[in-house]
Parts: sequence; C-alpha cells; structure tokens
Amino acid sequence: MFRLRPSLFLTPYLLGALLLIALPAGISIYIAFTRYNGIAAPVVVGWENFQLLRLDPLARVALTNSLIFVTQSVPLRVIGALGLALFFNQPRRGTGFYRAAVTLPTVIPEAAYALAWTWILNPLYGPFNAILRGLGFAPPAWFADSDSAMLGLVIASLFPLGEGFIILLAGLRHIPREIYDAARVDGANRFQILASITLPLLAPWLALFAIRDVVMSFQNTFTLAFITTRGGPYYATFFPTQLIYEFAFSRMDFGAASAVMLLVFLVTSALVLLVYFLFADDPFDEA
Repeated sequence: MFRLRPSLFLTPYLLGALLLIALPAGISIYIAFTRYNGIAAPVVVGWENFQLLRLDPLARVALTNSLIFVTQSVPLRVIGALGLALFFNQPRRGTGFYRAAVTLPTVIPEAAYALAWTWILNPLYGPFNAILRGLGFAPPAWFADSDSAMLGLVIASLFPLGEGFIILLAGLRHIPREIYDAARVDGANRFQILASITLPLLAPWLALFAIRDVVMSFQNTFTLAFITTRGGPYYATFFPTQLIYEFAFSRMDFGAASAVMLLVFLVTSALVLLVYFLFADDPFDEA
C-alpha cells in the first residue's frame, strides 16, 4: 500500500521558500555587482557599487542611524516585553483582556500605526506633548527636530511587543513550578529567584526575541520613518531601507540598491551573531 512520507507535506513550503526567497535573493546578489537600470541588460561592474557606497556620505549616515536605532530600541523592547510577560504571567482578574491589549499594536497595519504616531507626537496639538506641558516640562518638537526625531521613532517602536510578549510568556510557562517552590523553601526572595532561576532559564527565549528584534529593527524601519519624517529632518532618521528606495525608484540604479541590500544583510547577520554569542552560555540545544 502506498504511504506518503510526512516530509512530503513540507514540499509546497520548500518550493515557496526557494521561489520567493532563495531565487530573488540570489538574483539580488548578482545585480549588486552590476550596473542595471531596469531597462537595459545588466552589465557586470564588480565591486564598483560598493566602492561608490563607501564614498557616499548618505550611505554612512543611513548605516549610522540604523545602528543607533537598533542599539536604543532593541534593549528597551526586550526589557519591556520581559516586564510585561513577568507581570501578566500570574493569573489576575482581567489578565486575558490585558494580554490581548498588549498584542493589539502588533496587528495594526504599519501605515496606520505610523500615522497615529504623527498625531500622538505632534509638537503643537499632540496628546503626548499636552501631557508633558501639564506636568510642567518643556516638550520637544519630536519629528520636526533633528535632535529628537530619532527618539520619537524609538518611542513609537516600543509598543508593538505582541510577538516578543507571547514568546517570553510561553518561555515562562515552560519553567517548571517545582523549581520556584524549592527556591522559596530555601528562603530565596523575588529578586534572587528572578536573577538565579527565571532569567537563566529564560535565556533561549530572550535570545530568540532579541535576534528577531535586531533583524526587524534593522530591516523594517521604512514605513515608520517614511510616513513620520520622510528620513528627516536633515537625514536624522534616514535608514538604509530608504536609501534602497532612493536608489531603486528615484535614481533607477538597481545595482546600487541591491548593493545596499546586501550590505544590510551582512550587517544584520553580524548583529545576530553578536546577540547569539551573548547568550552562548545558555545553549539553545537545552531549550
């Protein structure tokens, strides 16, 4: 009797990954070493596109802005998701409602979310500045000022924590209750339990969330920055994703755009490896 192997059910997903991810990625890598405007045939130019990027001050600004954004937003998002997961891990009245509220910003379309923050952080009539004025503070101009625009994007990025919150909540549920009971019997307080039990055992999930967040923060900044600031003021929030858009659709230079894409991939991979080795003491094999 003919029997299907379970692995055959993965074939459609494998084909989809090859056709929609691997093949376009390979073509993009090839185009990165060519001069191509989308009309004429691509001409191989070797490392010329990368040499031009090395001399382009806008490319350096974009890469620097991305590194600043990642180093500011990722730690805050990890701490925020961890705090919410720890707080809502215990059963309380209305916990289900609040858990749903935490995940709600994640499912809002990116364009709508960015438009909402242009109103929230509006320097004239935005509610955030109104609260700051009511508390006696002098509010910044946020997206209208190059000194505070990046901070505004970091604040806006702190609320879509749904995926990380769910990951860490699942990790907390994975820790056996008996370990906590034994620690309390031995006289451990909450801080000791958190530092010696929860965080070490939660390290694989923290690493998973941090790695995912590094990738998303480095590569998925286009919509938020484009709608709120258009990369300004004075390129203060100009990221590599906007540089790719500029090369590809304003200058019709797909070779340079692909070179930026490849550079973003390499830098992101380096950051992911850095995060991985930071959690290497708690190997993933034991998760």
